[in-house]
Amino acid sequence: MKPLITLVTSLLMSLNTMAAGLQHVEPPNWWVGMRNTSLQLMLHAPGIADATPELAPYTGVRLVASHRADSANYLFVDLDIGADAQPGELVLTVAGTTLRYPLQARAPGSAERQGFGPRDAIYLVVPDRFAQGGSGRQGGMKQGVNRADPGGRHGGDLAGLRRHLGYIAGLGFTQVWPTPLVENDSATYSYHGYAATDFYQVDPRFGTNDDFRAFAAEAKALGVGIIQDIVLNHIGSDHWWMADLPAPDWLNQWPQGYTETHHARMTLQDPYAAPSDRKRFTDGWFTPGMPDLNQRRPELATYLTQMTLWWIESAGLSGLRTDTYSYSDREFLTRWSARVMQEYPKLNIVGEEWSPHPAVVAYWQRGKRNHDGYVSHTPSLMDFPLQSHLLAALTEDDGPFSGITRLYEGLAHDFVYADPANLVLFEGNHDTPRLFSLLKNDVGLTKIALAYLATTRRIPQVFYGTEILMQSPVERDDGRVRADMPGGWSGDAVSAFTGAGLTAQQRDMQDWVRRLFTWRKRTTVIHDGALMQYAPVGGCYVFFRYDVGRSVMVVLNKTDKTVALPLSRFPERVAAGTRARDVLSGQAFTLADRLTVPPRGPLILEFEH
Repeated sequence: MKPLITLVTSLLMSLNTMAAGLQHVEPPNWWVGMRNTSLQLMLHAPGIADATPELAPYTGVRLVASHRADSANYLFVDLDIGADAQPGELVLTVAGTTLRYPLQARAPGSAERQGFGPRDAIYLVVPDRFAQGGSGRQGGMKQGVNRADPGGRHGGDLAGLRRHLGYIAGLGFTQVWPTPLVENDSATYSYHGYAATDFYQVDPRFGTNDDFRAFAAEAKALGVGIIQDIVLNHIGSDHWWMADLPAPDWLNQWPQGYTETHHARMTLQDPYAAPSDRKRFTDGWFTPGMPDLNQRRPELATYLTQMTLWWIESAGLSGLRTDTYSYSDREFLTRWSARVMQEYPKLNIVGEEWSPHPAVVAYWQRGKRNHDGYVSHTPSLMDFPLQSHLLAALTEDDGPFSGITRLYEGLAHDFVYADPANLVLFEGNHDTPRLFSLLKNDVGLTKIALAYLATTRRIPQVFYGTEILMQSPVERDDGRVRADMPGGWSGDAVSAFTGAGLTAQQRDMQDWVRRLFTWRKRTTVIHDGALMQYAPVGGCYVFFRYDVGRSVMVVLNKTDKTVALPLSRFPERVAAGTRARDVLSGQAFTLADRLTVPPRGPLILEFEH
């Protein structure tokens, strides 16, 4: 671990004068009309801590208090932005320095914006690896572009993402989740975005904050929302705080020196867990390059909450994905999620809790009545348990408790969730090997996985390139999992966007994904209908999505044989003589006593009533 700034060093730095001016003012602006009227400014400048701020008269705005932290170079200023405050510019004087602070009007309908939900399908991208469009600026950053290095930066940017929004929307996706876009100015391995060095600035190699807002606005015009990836648990070791911590307890630090988390997440629910194990899970660091934040520090908790709200309001987001969710302080997460949902009641937040156990994931979802009284306001979680069942279902031999039965039993655990339909189910992400590779390059099984994703009672998320059967090592290899999207760079011989150089198999898969998710987008029974499933028999798993007047039958045939499925097996939902249409082929027909199901693939039928 790099040496932390000491109080002695902070005091020496305070000998400098305020002549250098304010180095950081965060948040950089705020809005009138927020439901919670409090705002805390973090001011950073040499020797500012003992200054007394003065606020020029401004209708509806009060200077409530100010205080310092341990460092002589931070001042925290508490303001109240009342309901009668109008947009304009606050004038704050601190030790002879005048700060003109923007108060902006909120966009119409901002508070009631509709977040993502079961009607949506999410497309996950790693911006550095998706496409290069020319908005990035490399100058002055510690790490440059080297496409030959799987762990290096490859030069994708916001302009590249924006250029291909039409492609994403055309596939039927209605939300884009980019991995973090904020500044990660580290000398190595900076492309992934999960080690922030400035929470309020888009990394210049992606573009500017204005580029991000333009990207979000154009996406919205195409009917696509933006989900921002937020990291509350840690920062990068090159974050500007690390040269001058506001206080020693701004980070979780250990008397014995660097201590890494052991990832024992169940310690938080385990009634028998040792307190020292719980502490190591939440307060241990991920890596020496990712200092662990102590959200028990009130100013830091406020900072992280305001930073979250700032990005939602500034960029017009439809939701948040929160990295390493349970590693942050539990009580902070309650307050953070409550404040976000107070300001945006219809927004959605999906937390990452990487556990195969439904009870552990359910613990963090809004509405869950927990054994220990813990309350969360986070509406959604990534459904790691069902994703693990999906992979096992397609890679294990079938048996009474294995293979395709895993999907049936996995979904049967929905009784532990407060809102299972609002969970995000994924086929893969930036931390997992590619689906097609895990399924041993089996197109049929890949289609089964995606058909299940699109039709079960969840919000589906697809990783970029899955639609063209991108591959990776089956062992974890982040750089190769997050390979460049073909066609994203000038001179690429193969292009997912134009179809140039794609194999017939890739083109077929891309077209199949487009038809599947375009159909899903317009089929409301998949968004909000009930689900009834039948225990798998003979390698076939069947479930129905339905409500009054609408019904869809999904058959997943894992076997290599055509199956004649007797409809008498499903008396509650279908009978011979029903008119049906194959969703993916468009073929319409009348059901006989038996349904012929092709081998090694899905069959999705929409019934006519």
